[in-house]
Amino acid sequence: MSNTQAPGASIKKHTISLYVHNKPGVLNRTALVFARRGFNIDSIVASPGHDPSFTHMNIVATGDERTLEQILKQLNKLIDVVHAVEHTGEGAIERELALTKLHCPVDKRTEIMEISHTFKGRILDLTENTITIQVTGTSEKLDAFESLVNKYGVLEMVRTGKVLITRGEEIT
Repeated sequence: MSNTQAPGASIKKHTISLYVHNKPGVLNRTALVFARRGFNIDSIVASPGHDPSFTHMNIVATGDERTLEQILKQLNKLIDVVHAVEHTGEGAIERELALTKLHCPVDKRTEIMEISHTFKGRILDLTENTITIQVTGTSEKLDAFESLVNKYGVLEMVRTGKVLITRGEEIT
């Protein structure tokens, strides 16, 4: 826990979206705001917007509510940040992608493929001893998939981090 967090403060994950000018150093300046406040960044996804002059950033970070409010204020003061908003618990569509490579002996192949099918996974590669599966969905869905396939021997797993867009006419 950081020194800036109040004793007994509730620590939880927060999903923050930023719309920033597409300039060198913006990611670094943004990450420093979190680091100075002792917030752990769990994932960052940055991608160009519809207008290539701007970038969408989605950050999942862990910390307390009071510190998050301070971080949002500081982010919105950064010159290259058009806006920064928390979307935790709001009406936003969130997705994540995971690529998982498993140890896959022939006698377990059908079992692993059934689990993949249950999670609407896509088989990307199948060799004599391994299988690579792509699964997309909420972070909770990917966590559940990982939990089920751990017993087969996860050789490697790569996750994109959360991407999100607000529902309806509201701009993310």
